[in-house]
Amino acid sequence: MKRILATYLLVGVLNTVVGYLLFVFFIFIGAHYTIAVLLATVLGVLFNFKTIGALVFKNHDNTLIFRFIAVYVVVYFLNILGLRIFKGYGVDMYLAGFVMIFPAAAISFLLHRNFVFRGTT
Repeated sequence: MKRILATYLLVGVLNTVVGYLLFVFFIFIGAHYTIAVLLATVLGVLFNFKTIGALVFKNHDNTLIFRFIAVYVVVYFLNILGLRIFKGYGVDMYLAGFVMIFPAAAISFLLHRNFVFRGTT
């Protein structure tokens, strides 16, 4: 369990940096925050599927992509909810997006481990 969590965190840093930079890019070019999150998520899903599946859970089963996508759908809506809450308090979207990385990562790990790649190590 410790190895999986540690590897997940390392791979997650790479995936998160890419995802956050995409989010920042879309906000920078004027996209609404919901669209920025959607585009960053869609562009990162396939890369994340391969890195998380292969490097973290040692699983190369491409049929799990649908469950993987379902996790991202859940995380997307939770992320939007969090951003909406921050926006209601006047928090800058760059900062809000950064803060939302942490709860999104925790929820993603739990869903990946228990729903997508369950029983694999």
